[in-house]
Amino acid sequence: MAALSAWFWDERFWLPHNVSWADFVDPEPGVEYPKAGHLLSALPLALGIFAVRILFERFIARPCAHVLRIHAEVRRTATPNALLEKVFTSGAKCPDPRRLEALSKQLDWDVRKVQRWFRHRRNQDKPSTLTKYCESMWRLTFYLCIFTYGVHFLWQSPWTWDTRHCWYNYPYQVLSPGLYHYYVTELAFYCSLLFSQFSDIKRKDFLIMFVHHLATVGLISFSYVNNMLRMGSLVMCLHDASDFLLEAAKLANYAKYQRLCDFLFVVFGVVFCTARLVIYPFWILHSTLFESWEIIGPYNSWWLFNGLLLVLQVLHVLWSYLIARIAFKALLRGKVSKDERSDIESSSEEEGGSREGVRTPLRGTRASAKGENGTNGHLTSMMWAQGH
Repeated sequence: MAALSAWFWDERFWLPHNVSWADFVDPEPGVEYPKAGHLLSALPLALGIFAVRILFERFIARPCAHVLRIHAEVRRTATPNALLEKVFTSGAKCPDPRRLEALSKQLDWDVRKVQRWFRHRRNQDKPSTLTKYCESMWRLTFYLCIFTYGVHFLWQSPWTWDTRHCWYNYPYQVLSPGLYHYYVTELAFYCSLLFSQFSDIKRKDFLIMFVHHLATVGLISFSYVNNMLRMGSLVMCLHDASDFLLEAAKLANYAKYQRLCDFLFVVFGVVFCTARLVIYPFWILHSTLFESWEIIGPYNSWWLFNGLLLVLQVLHVLWSYLIARIAFKALLRGKVSKDERSDIESSSEEEGGSREGVRTPLRGTRASAKGENGTNGHLTSMMWAQGH
């Protein structure tokens, strides 16, 4: 274990040349530097955030939903059947015609009756609008609060107005209480998503989202240990700028305020693309690639840090293209089109006599055959890594 720890915390990887961990062991009175042990405080805070979320959804979000006349839908449940349940749980949630024919012969049922059973069974797992409303209202509240705090804190920070301050005297930059609280709260929130995801609405990209949350926790932790908190705080605040707008659009959709929903989505798209295609590359990446090279020079973890930021920029381009495509189609129809990924979860595809094929967001987002409009839930949750 000692050898493994020495290898992982190798100074030649983490720190610039001629800097060692010993330089941070005994700072002057009143001076505090980031330490890996500080991150442990995010774990109990994550549990606290999860508990607050449960109380918030029950005592605040649900009453608000009832005021807006959003209620849990009453659905027909499938008749208990061991054979069909076994087929359903094995992954065949929408069997092909040949499979349906075989099952109808085994049970001596009409094929349409078997189809109806699978439709009812899928609908049992489909989350209600009330559930989705409560989840989005919680996320809106958190994102808006953390973004407001970030803007308030960074407004008073010199590195917001001159990013060269992110690298002056690096890595001997003092950890302030405000920066510590900002970082640990963001880290705790994403830690809470790691375990709350198992109780949240199950979607097709469950594994992708789980990996995204792990990557986000890793990036935040990496930048904290490496004392790149100043630049990291700018990255977090910049990405938080559009998150609450997306959640607000979802809430408007659930409440059936279609014009408000479409307006909020357009605002979200503008803010998202401006932040991630203009501000991020010309402000953040310019500083991490060129200003840091000039002031402190490259070293091993510097290459990794910038490599991850560049990968993130590639994802920004992809997500912006998807948003622009949705917005373009919305202009042609006069409404925001549906995101099939979000409202049609893995176990609740829409079915009819001639069921339309389920499409992922990467293959297009067209309004359904039934003429459904609006963002329909997590409109651009296809951007599974949008924040970090």
